[in-house]
Amino acid sequence: MLDLVGAALLGEAPSLTRDQVTEAAGVPVVVADELWRLLGFPRADDDEAAFGPADVEALRHTKVLWQLGVLSPDRQAALVRTWGRSFARLAEWQTALLAEVTMERAALSGDPASELATLSAEVLPSVEALQSYVWRRHLLGAASRLLTTPEAGSTTMAVCFVDIVGYTARSRSLSEAELVGWVEEFEAECTGLVVDHGGRVIKTLGDAVLFVCDDPVAAAEVALTVTERGAAAEDSFPEVRAGLAYGEIVTRLGDVFGPTVNIASRLTTVARPGSVVVDDGAAEVLAGGYSLARLRRTSVKGYARLRPWALRRVQHASGS
Repeated sequence: MLDLVGAALLGEAPSLTRDQVTEAAGVPVVVADELWRLLGFPRADDDEAAFGPADVEALRHTKVLWQLGVLSPDRQAALVRTWGRSFARLAEWQTALLAEVTMERAALSGDPASELATLSAEVLPSVEALQSYVWRRHLLGAASRLLTTPEAGSTTMAVCFVDIVGYTARSRSLSEAELVGWVEEFEAECTGLVVDHGGRVIKTLGDAVLFVCDDPVAAAEVALTVTERGAAAEDSFPEVRAGLAYGEIVTRLGDVFGPTVNIASRLTTVARPGSVVVDDGAAEVLAGGYSLARLRRTSVKGYARLRPWALRRVQHASGS
């Protein structure tokens, strides 16, 4: 079955050793080893036939990128690690999904190996095409942001963390399937809200979501909406808290860094369940449309005297 999978994924079953694949690609073994290590691939023994023509092509493409300066030494490690982490996570999820469908079909036919081979042949081309499409659409979005940013890599944005309250205690009471479904619903609902408000999810951390918005009002609306939903007894959305900061950030390889990101993270630990806490930068730009209450100065890691504000919607008198 493993040979069938390998042939379906890589075009044919592995037949080349490390020396053979690197020689065919014209890439030194030491360079290929470092590339595979950064990508998170397990190291093959010297005499193990673990590679095929697809690996030769991949190394040739890598060599072209090096020659063009795209994979220069100062960019190589971070970029390749990002590829490895992203695709490893995607592959784990896709494999689990494919295995589940295979077992369902095998229960009827009684031949899991045949079902896996058939499914792979039918599904993989569509999955590969969709992945390429999604990547190109995100590439267009990233290029648009880069072209409209006055200073490459640095820009002013609203950064927000949304964190599930009582995640550890709740997770102990759920089965594995229930926990996965609960977390996936949380991530899906947050992602939908962020996208609807013109923002971008940077990462999900199981019990937390980090997102950014060019418009601090949009970020505030997302944060307030999720906390309101978490407080509603009839809504299955979990109770959450949020920390929001507005200021300069540094973007790199799809992630965000800098004091503004750190402050947003620290504010989340300060926020009470069901509340949104913001920093001075966010309070200044949101003051006109929201209610802001100064909270007591607090000491958190890296910030001895952080000055948070509680953000709420303006309550209008009945009938006004």
